[in-house]
Amino acid sequence: MPTQRFKLTLAYRGTRYHGWQTQPAMQTWTGKQPPPGHGIPTIQETVSRAIVTVVRHPIILSGSSRTDSGVHAKGQVAHFDSVYGQIPKDSLRKAINHQLPGDILVRHIAKVPNTFDAVTSTLRKRYQYAIWNAYDRNVFTNDLWWHRWQPLNLDAMREAAANFVGEHDFTSFARPGHGRESTIRTIYSCDVKFKAPRMIIGVEGNGFLWNMVRIMVGTLVQVGIGHYKPDDVKTMLAAKNRQAAGPTAPPHGLYLQWIQTTEDPVDRDAETEPRPASLAGDPVRL
Repeated sequence: MPTQRFKLTLAYRGTRYHGWQTQPAMQTWTGKQPPPGHGIPTIQETVSRAIVTVVRHPIILSGSSRTDSGVHAKGQVAHFDSVYGQIPKDSLRKAINHQLPGDILVRHIAKVPNTFDAVTSTLRKRYQYAIWNAYDRNVFTNDLWWHRWQPLNLDAMREAAANFVGEHDFTSFARPGHGRESTIRTIYSCDVKFKAPRMIIGVEGNGFLWNMVRIMVGTLVQVGIGHYKPDDVKTMLAAKNRQAAGPTAPPHGLYLQWIQTTEDPVDRDAETEPRPASLAGDPVRL
């Protein structure tokens, strides 16, 4: 039967999930045993099951970014095909959201050509990293911010961040075993904003390696503390060795902010469109 491809824009709080990618419960799994036929809690499996409940046929949900365990998203992009192409997209969105837990939301659904692919149609992405820079941590949102009590040198961090912009080999800023043939990526912007006690580091690029943003953030924080100088970033990039760069920041401060695809060349919800009521309490927006 003919199928209709649907493009989803998803927001989720990744605290309770083991990343995007569906994963079986291996023998090493120490958490609560999932029901038969289920994997461990992931975003992909949770959303897939909600969609199947609505459309009542098997689907394959493909996501643009494989966010890690504990990482959040405001604008993850995914697609699936359904034989029920006549379903109004707003009704479909409402029905899927009704099946989802409170920490996952389908923000938008669009009918797209079958040539659209959430992975290969991606043009660029933007991540945010949230740091709570105060002596005391925020006990109410400690799963949404990385607490750093040390005073951070904002000017030095901004100077260091500028060294990431451009096309570089990011081997030094990738976790070994990333599995990518090329480690060359283009960073369009890397900015550091601060309004005490909130510090937001934004990174926009054409693609990212495993843990790349978190290693960049960990390195920038070390610059802010004074352990590195801003120009040390240039030396780290040239080294093409993971040991040359700074530590990896923890996952819970990382947010996938938006993804730009061939179907929405200006799809930057967090910057150019009205703020959705569902995200009105967004704690990482300055």
